[in-house]
Amino acid sequence: MNRYGRLLGAMPLFALALCADAALASDEAKEKRWEAQIVDSLLVGEAVKLNTGKGEFLGLYAPAEGPQVHGAVLLLHGMGAHPAWPDVIEPLRTRLPEAGWHTLSLQLPILGNDAEEKEYAALLDEVPSRLRAGVDFLKTRGIDRVVIIGHSMGNTMAAYYLAAEADAAIKAVVVVSVGAGIAGAAKADTNGNLARVKLPILDIYGSQDEKVVLQGVKARAPHLAKSNPDYSQRRIDGADHFYHGRENELVSAITGWLGQRLP
Repeated sequence: MNRYGRLLGAMPLFALALCADAALASDEAKEKRWEAQIVDSLLVGEAVKLNTGKGEFLGLYAPAEGPQVHGAVLLLHGMGAHPAWPDVIEPLRTRLPEAGWHTLSLQLPILGNDAEEKEYAALLDEVPSRLRAGVDFLKTRGIDRVVIIGHSMGNTMAAYYLAAEADAAIKAVVVVSVGAGIAGAAKADTNGNLARVKLPILDIYGSQDEKVVLQGVKARAPHLAKSNPDYSQRRIDGADHFYHGRENELVSAITGWLGQRLP
């Protein structure tokens, strides 16, 4: 056995576990790099620092425009991305205010560029404190009507949070291109977690979406409709997973549904 092996052998098991957890915590250096790039080029809204009680992270807040304000949208990006991600998130972040919705886009826990999807299961426990911080920030602005909108991995994180926590300020959920979750991780079973959510849910997907999304569409509908009478699906024809060229349809589908559910 080499020297490194002897050191590991002598290390207590709890210490090994701590090392493993630390290795799978959110990549703070990457978060800082994203933050520097975003803040320097931000054209809409303002950058805000939110606090989980253990540390700060970036949020992007854009106030609603016009005379009629409906509430706020909490935006959750996909795997390895950031709160101003050009696909899905940025169009919603900058255009929902035009329809009377404040937006707060959160930096979610992320890993390095080479990380696999399954590794993100270890980050889920970092999610609730970030979403709570986001909701609390909105409440300080006098907003007590919040909708959560996630894209891709952001849906897995939203569903994990919503299945375990109840906050009267959260009124509805929109999942954009949602997958089934992370294979092999029970707490990342997105469909199962969404089935526990007793809020209005809009499930949006593109006709040209990723295979894993399209495979889950038919299976998910009866499962969630049974547990939630206010669950519905909406297909956007011609849209891929990132809604390239279909941003108008995506924004319209969401604002139309919100207008019906939260007039």
